[in-house]
Amino acid sequence: MRKVLGWIFTPFFVFWFFITLCVFHVLQVIAFNIFGYQAHKRVVDMMGDALTWCMRIFMGTRVELSPLPDNIPMDKPWIVIANHQSLFDVNVLISMLAAKHPKFVAKIELAQGIPSISYNIRKGGSIAIDRKNAAQAIAIMEEFGRYIQANKYCACIFPEGTRTSDGKMKQFKVRGLATLFKEIPDAVIIPVALDGLWDMVRFDNKPIQFGVKVKASILPPIEKEGKTYEEMVVECEYKIRQHLNQLDGYLPTEEKKN
Repeated sequence: MRKVLGWIFTPFFVFWFFITLCVFHVLQVIAFNIFGYQAHKRVVDMMGDALTWCMRIFMGTRVELSPLPDNIPMDKPWIVIANHQSLFDVNVLISMLAAKHPKFVAKIELAQGIPSISYNIRKGGSIAIDRKNAAQAIAIMEEFGRYIQANKYCACIFPEGTRTSDGKMKQFKVRGLATLFKEIPDAVIIPVALDGLWDMVRFDNKPIQFGVKVKASILPPIEKEGKTYEEMVVECEYKIRQHLNQLDGYLPTEEKKN
């Protein structure tokens, strides 16, 4: 039944989602070029909320977002480490983390051609990296880390490297995260578990499934004292897997590569 409803409502959702992106693209250009960063940031925050409400209104998506915990200091930079399930992950995180100025590590293909999304990557403080050029990617990540450290913003990264098609997590990659850990020494490292977003697109958007329950859960920060970068990545992955009940067959002590 949910798939049938998906076929009915997907065209309306796609249309209004695209229109929302186009409208906010224009608003971003105006805000950034006339009023500066803070105005642009407010527009991006509104865009994140508007896109999330498109999911609720047109696809019946039940979205549950964790409130920002009182015990995580706002006066320090954050590194948010999340599993990756769909393109909708980004607007959900923008909605949830707006108060901490979330900036994303994206693949270079997203930096051009997508209304609002590409402009925000280029102008809003996020970065786009070419995964085929490791040396350049690391240099960009280092600069990005220094930017987050200096401004006490929130760096968001999906260390699986790609989206999952069935919600089953892939192994986290260490290299990019290790660069951020090094360049943002004051960071609070926060795992975030995303659940249900894969179910919306389980049919490869043909259709988008109706009535899916989506949750974004902020998990307790990782304790950094006495741990290597690799150990912190392993702990983040373990905590997210544990929250999503995906520990079967997972070996947390397995050496992480790449």
